[in-house]
Amino acid sequence: MENITRILFDLLIMFAAAKIMGEIFERIKQPTVIGEILAGMLLGPYIFGLIHPLQVETFHVYQVLAEIGVIILLFTIGLHIRVDDILRVGRTSSIVGVLGIILPFFFGYLYTLTMEHTTVEAMFIGAAMVATSVGITARVFADLGILDSRVAKVILGAAVIDDILGLLVLAVVTGVGKGAISYVKITLITLEAVGFIFFLIIIGKRLIYRVAPTLNFFKSKNAPFALALLLCLGLSAVASYIDLAAIIGAFMAGMVLAELNAQFRFSAKFESLYDFLVPFFFVVMGTQVDLSVFTKFNLIGAALILTLFAILGKLIGCGLGAFNLGFKEASVVGVGMVPRGEVGMIIASIGLGMGIISTDLYSIVIFMVIATTLLTPPVLAKMISKKFVKKKEAEKVEELPVDL
Repeated sequence: MENITRILFDLLIMFAAAKIMGEIFERIKQPTVIGEILAGMLLGPYIFGLIHPLQVETFHVYQVLAEIGVIILLFTIGLHIRVDDILRVGRTSSIVGVLGIILPFFFGYLYTLTMEHTTVEAMFIGAAMVATSVGITARVFADLGILDSRVAKVILGAAVIDDILGLLVLAVVTGVGKGAISYVKITLITLEAVGFIFFLIIIGKRLIYRVAPTLNFFKSKNAPFALALLLCLGLSAVASYIDLAAIIGAFMAGMVLAELNAQFRFSAKFESLYDFLVPFFFVVMGTQVDLSVFTKFNLIGAALILTLFAILGKLIGCGLGAFNLGFKEASVVGVGMVPRGEVGMIIASIGLGMGIISTDLYSIVIFMVIATTLLTPPVLAKMISKKFVKKKEAEKVEELPVDL
């Protein structure tokens, strides 16, 4: 009973703080997501200490809620992106995803070697550099109302590819850290991930049209909403089971259902769920930000340089991959792929837990993750002027270059 009371009280504080900080940032014309992350930092162990990651029994509940929040976020994003839209920017997204992995990895790898660390340590830092937290960028695009733009579709498509390649990099690096690489495991991960995505893209679209007429036969209230939520959670679970990020399954579920979005008004029906759950993801992310990193002055220089390489790796790699869109949109794609978010933290924590990277290197990576996560939304919002937004909102899918 005591834990339930504590959890309810904490959820009240987290939600209230997220909405208050979000409102403040909205009024000063800054992305709401930054306010929500800062709300988590304020509530976290380094300022007010109201929400503490080390409180395992209760914090685990918040992490689950946060995971559901980001699943709903990516599912809702997917509802605005049709399969055909992603296919039309397929080649561009693929190039963005590949270059967005290669350059950051080698930047992090080579810089860590120059700091006189081992090859295995350098590989783990490189792996942490390749991650992209698409939830941050997707939220900014959603707030700006440009999810239907070409640049948003390129970034979301690249994020799927980025996740698959990043997963393979992590599998290789973890294998090296343990002293043995399982090529069988790497092959299985690749086949499962590619098969899962292609099945949903090719078969899922056809199946959904056959299922749609049956939704009108259900007598239950909001049956289409319930079935959409089942598909969202189901594909998220499948994606997680095959070692893909759960959010990829959620995004794919939304993308498949995008064909029926207008007919069944899924976006409107999920709006309240979105408003309630999504802020928890960013607040919980904020509570895990280790502010003590900023007090270790001997690490600040190395952390700043690694952060610079992290930004340049995505900006140059992803920007070059999207250069056929024009300089302005390529720049937006590059910046949009910069935030590392919780993905970078997870990779760094794996390396620390295995005893492969030192606490100093872990702190440097956390600094990089914090900086790229906090810097991206305001820069992205600044880059996307009102004129750019209007132009993208008016852009029709039929006008997109087919570059499969």
